Amino acid sequence: MDAAVAAPPAPVAASTDDAIQADAADTDESDTEAPHTDTTAVPANATATGADPAVAPPSDSGRAPVPATSAPADDEGRPNRRKIREGLVMSIKMDKTAVVGVVERVRHPRYVKTVQRTKKLYAHDPQNDLRVGDRVRVAETRPLSRLKRWRVVEVLERAK
Repeated sequence: MDAAVAAPPAPVAASTDDAIQADAADTDESDTEAPHTDTTAVPANATATGADPAVAPPSDSGRAPVPATSAPADDEGRPNRRKIREGLVMSIKMDKTAVVGVVERVRHPRYVKTVQRTKKLYAHDPQNDLRVGDRVRVAETRPLSRLKRWRVVEVLERAK
């Protein structure tokens, strides 16, 4: 019963070396030229499916893939994408830390009136030279402590 189910063996295809030799005999080009070989390097994390190696594999969250390397969109922008804010120093009671109040003006969604919202930012002040009331510019940075994620870039105006 098994013998009736088995199919006859498929014919063996010619090897690729035989096909290349046959193609070379048919062409009238000189044999002095080396065949073109692709020399582009394939990253180790590239898949055999032919996926773009510059795109990171999709995550389990269902979001679209993000390019592995990020280049600035335009040359006119800042070289890094860290946020920069301006505000007034509210407190300097901590060592090498200043509390900076940043005012954000937002339009209220229902009443269409402009509302001011103040956000307190803990900024790193390595010289301890700030005073309450100074107007400063702060930039986003790596976490320096539990709450401190900003650093003082410059003092715009001293308190009077």
